Amino acid sequence: MESRVQQALERHHKGYNCAQAVACTYGDLVHNSEDQMFRMAEGFGAGMGGMQSVCGAVSGAVLLAGLANSGGLQQRTKGVTYQLSKAIMEGFVQKNGTAVCEQLKGIGTGNVLRSCDGCIEDACKLAEQTLFSEK
Repeated sequence: MESRVQQALERHHKGYNCAQAVACTYGDLVHNSEDQMFRMAEGFGAGMGGMQSVCGAVSGAVLLAGLANSGGLQQRTKGVTYQLSKAIMEGFVQKNGTAVCEQLKGIGTGNVLRSCDGCIEDACKLAEQTLFSEK
């Protein structure tokens, strides 16, 4: 699969939040329209509704994990979805040292660990490797 990182960055530069930029870029691969993905991911931006908690970009990738894997029956797919989500989260933390938006952006410390564009790039690459490598 050709990387879609640039598409996600373009969406972010057009005003999509970080979670929307990631989720909308891969919506076709999880059988959802751009509009559906946009609405699903809206509340995840800026660290969960602007709370600067878990990074929205990586949250968008985790949202994709559920959509890519879940069959809608909790006991049949939840364990695998958790494994996929954990792999995405662990990869993100390994790369950046944290998945907390406030820390990534250096709020309060002035020490920026990763830009929003960088977080989007990382989340996209992890989604591609973990979820869509066969497509």
